[in-house]
Amino acid sequence: MTRFARSVDALQSSAVRELMKAASNPDMISFSGGMPNPGLFPVEELDEIITKLPLRSKQDGFQYGPTPGYPPLLESLSAYLRSKGLPVEDNGLIVTAGSLQAIHLVTKVFVDPGDAVVTETPCFVGAIPVFRYFQARLRGVPLDADGPALSDLERALEEEKPRLLYLTPYFHNPAGIVYSAERKAAVMNLLKGRGIPLLEDDAYGELYFDEADRPLTLPMKASADPSIPICYTGSFSKIFGPGMRLGWLLGPRDVTAKCELAKQGVDACSSTYTQVLADAFLRGGYLPAYLERLRQAYARRCRIMTDALKALMPEGVKWNAPKGGFYLWLRLPPAMNATALLEIAAAAGAVFVVGRAFDPEGRRDDCLRLSFSHTPEDRIADGVRILAESMARLAGKNRR
Repeated sequence: MTRFARSVDALQSSAVRELMKAASNPDMISFSGGMPNPGLFPVEELDEIITKLPLRSKQDGFQYGPTPGYPPLLESLSAYLRSKGLPVEDNGLIVTAGSLQAIHLVTKVFVDPGDAVVTETPCFVGAIPVFRYFQARLRGVPLDADGPALSDLERALEEEKPRLLYLTPYFHNPAGIVYSAERKAAVMNLLKGRGIPLLEDDAYGELYFDEADRPLTLPMKASADPSIPICYTGSFSKIFGPGMRLGWLLGPRDVTAKCELAKQGVDACSSTYTQVLADAFLRGGYLPAYLERLRQAYARRCRIMTDALKALMPEGVKWNAPKGGFYLWLRLPPAMNATALLEIAAAAGAVFVVGRAFDPEGRRDDCLRLSFSHTPEDRIADGVRILAESMARLAGKNRR
């Protein structure tokens, strides 16, 4: 038998990745993958950018680059982050291969086998295997509509003395919530004097549906006490294109210095070519208009899905009303199991992600995530209908 390292013993194929294989069937209505809609990609803008790129920039794009990032992008990205109120001058900045690599690097430099990592429950499904790879003990803290339950969070911090706290405050994947300003302030107050690094993951913060909700997306790092070590990560995946594989990490300089060393042993540098394109996208002023287009499109998709849920869902099913992002989080009636529901719904032509995939402890199976971002608008209501009919069939089986 082949002997593998202990660090890979806990690795399993991501539930989302497995479902994305099934979703490749064109007849399947997929609410599973949290992917942008390809019809919204800035293809015309990118064509214009490539046409206008000077020869030197095109040549730079095919060359190795510095590990922290392509210098012009670090400059334009710094300006963008500064516009969000972030303390760029007092921190280090690294361009990463998506925000997931940033999560990996921060975990690598902080967590030893057996150390505790405190997360939300539910938690971003991509982060869980990273923490498990580094053999962390995971402690989940339940979420309510405003953020993590403070008493549970305080208890977890006291009991676990974690090496890392991981939070996703902005249009949470999968819960769909955005933290209230009061809850963010309370979390930061709990962290004062503890020396626990906070990994603040912000992949969706620009995708608010209503301008009035924009203040809710102010990063915690923008207003935090400088003594709280906050590593802020974001991504171009939802505001440019996931195929670019670009994200960033803004954190204390001693942390980013260690992350830079760790990154050198992984990929030496993120794709210079896509960094050149991202820099031109930011400098060319394309981002504001593109974001407005995305916000309107995803708000419309969310309304279609919530209207269908209101019309079709059986009694006892509950869900949030997202103010942005890609996701709705459904809570099933007590007797209903999400895995059993998925089996019935998939056979009928619709798939989603079961809540257990987002549970750090892998137990709760009474919720599910629906993504409205990628499904064609004219198929969203049909998919919700299949889901409702599948619930009725499952309820009938449970009664027998």
